[in-house]
Amino acid sequence: MYADYAYLIVALPVLAFLLCLFLGWNLPRGGGFITVLATLGAFIVSLGIFTETYPHEIVHQSMHWFANFNVGILIDPLALVMLLMVSFVVTLIHIYGNGYMNGDPGAARYFAEAALFSASMLGLVYADNLLQLFIFWELVGLCSYLLIGFWYRKPSAAAAAKKAFLTTRVGDVLFLAGIILLYNNLAALNLDLKAGEYLLQFPVIYAHITQIPADQLTLIALGLLGGAVGKSGQFPLHVWLPDAMEGPTTVSAMIHAATMVTAGVYLVARMFPLFYAAPYGLTAVAAVGAFTALFAATMGLTAFDIKRVLAFSTVSQLGFMMAGLGAGAAVGAMAVGVSMFHLIGHSFFKALLFLCAGSVIHAVNTNDLREMGGVGKYMKWTMYTMLIGSLSLAGFPLFTGFFTKDEIILIAYEYGTAINFLPYIFLVVAAILTAIYTFRMWFSVFTGKERSNYGKHESPWVMLGPLVILAVFAFGFGVATQSNFYSYLDSNFEHYDVDFAELSAIGGHALEEEHAAAEGEHAPAAEGEHGAEEEHSIPWYIHNLPILIAIGGILIAGLFYWDKIKKFDPSQATGDNDPLRRTLLKGYYQHEILTGWFAETVVYGTALICNMIDIKLVDGWLNWLSAWVMGFAQHVRKVQTGVVQNYVTALVLGVVVLVVVITLAMEVGLV
Repeated sequence: MYADYAYLIVALPVLAFLLCLFLGWNLPRGGGFITVLATLGAFIVSLGIFTETYPHEIVHQSMHWFANFNVGILIDPLALVMLLMVSFVVTLIHIYGNGYMNGDPGAARYFAEAALFSASMLGLVYADNLLQLFIFWELVGLCSYLLIGFWYRKPSAAAAAKKAFLTTRVGDVLFLAGIILLYNNLAALNLDLKAGEYLLQFPVIYAHITQIPADQLTLIALGLLGGAVGKSGQFPLHVWLPDAMEGPTTVSAMIHAATMVTAGVYLVARMFPLFYAAPYGLTAVAAVGAFTALFAATMGLTAFDIKRVLAFSTVSQLGFMMAGLGAGAAVGAMAVGVSMFHLIGHSFFKALLFLCAGSVIHAVNTNDLREMGGVGKYMKWTMYTMLIGSLSLAGFPLFTGFFTKDEIILIAYEYGTAINFLPYIFLVVAAILTAIYTFRMWFSVFTGKERSNYGKHESPWVMLGPLVILAVFAFGFGVATQSNFYSYLDSNFEHYDVDFAELSAIGGHALEEEHAAAEGEHAPAAEGEHGAEEEHSIPWYIHNLPILIAIGGILIAGLFYWDKIKKFDPSQATGDNDPLRRTLLKGYYQHEILTGWFAETVVYGTALICNMIDIKLVDGWLNWLSAWVMGFAQHVRKVQTGVVQNYVTALVLGVVVLVVVITLAMEVGLV
């Protein structure tokens, strides 16, 4: 029954967008309650579909639109867990937003854009073909531009919005190129498609991957990866994500937890069979993800803006997810379940952390960690819920992050034994840094002495309620759902009869025997453990290393930032002229490189070349042509003397010449 109303998952938020846009100005709090009801309705429909289809059914509806293009809805295990997560988390964020945006003169515009943002992400998730997904993908980009630049009168917000829009466009061009290349290759096969099928539908793609040349698969995979890198803020297209903090904190929570940045990871997971078949496709994914995880984690160590710390952690955790998918080169389809498990778990504790940060900012009116301290005395609910989110992000035992992130580290170890250990090493170091910068933030905000004058009050319950609910999931989601989640996700590609053994032969992967099954056969993890040691042959110390990482990282942060055990002064740990310190504080000089070298050298140089082409070639050709015409006209105009005798003479001569020509033609038989 619920499957018949699947279209409402997107239609309800779109309706909320229209109502808030045109009527929100006259409604209480800008009509925010409409957005809450719309996304709550989307969650209820998604939950209903889950109860009807779990664990072995999918929903696929398709409708002809124009020419040979169909639009459709595809709800399989991969799409359904995303629909549930997105609709649930954005509903809580919208509830929180009713309190956070209260009194803002642009509240109606905010809720209209937020509703469209939610609809775009939900539409992206259940699209049944790549072209439809790309349309919603672009809508997500548009909404992020509008929301990041929500306070558009503020120059930094306007600049951040443009930066996000232009940077992600680079990835989108690569994504579109990958789609076009995939379409051309499928069209060249002259497939005998059934009624309702279309070349870019996911089931059609899965069924014919093996017929596409391996070199073309690699190019397609790299194009799709480019799109994912841009949307999910991976190196080198990550520069927009920290600046996205210029929007309201609720926007940051939506972008970083439930919507935009998860789209890139979802794309790679959705197209995993193609990446698996493409030689070096998953290797590229693993390399980009592992490097980004470590790179962003180092920058999180020195950021002082509380939202930027969380932004760098998002970039890093997305790198973990990408690296987990890349590890599929060694462990097969189970990598999809592992990475998606972290994506879902991360959405809960990252939304929690951003909303807690918003609660703190709402109370103290500053983003700077150096101006906070001792806030826990007055904000007990915010402090303890943020502690749960921080413990989960750090991977502390029994919290959600322990069951999600650390499983990625384990399959990265398997990737290392089969292919290369660098991703594993990068992820281990990144995990240590994650625990350190997370609790550097928590200790700086809630402990120690008060460093500024601010309103000493807790946030209202309209803001605290979502924090408590998210805290429950940040703590219990991992332990409660791990084994069932893996078995559910591992069955995703079984619905399309994807033969990973055949794809492995094309991609050049040598799966270990226990991972060779198409469904991935993820071994259920025992409570407190991350996999079956006997089946995966992972040493006990590798299994337990994530526990030591989390505890050790928190302890190190405490020695520098917790007043009760503080032994070191972070400001004295390195000198002001220490090159590493300056490099980290400057974010590896990325801004200087982009605005200095790239903008002034590459962009200015390109503009100079284009200007020369315009002046010398385009204008030069037109100027020469006009000069030639004018010169020719100057000569021709001389026959216009204005003397009648000259005209009569010319006419007589013309007649004589014409008679002579005709006579000669008749003589030779031409006439």
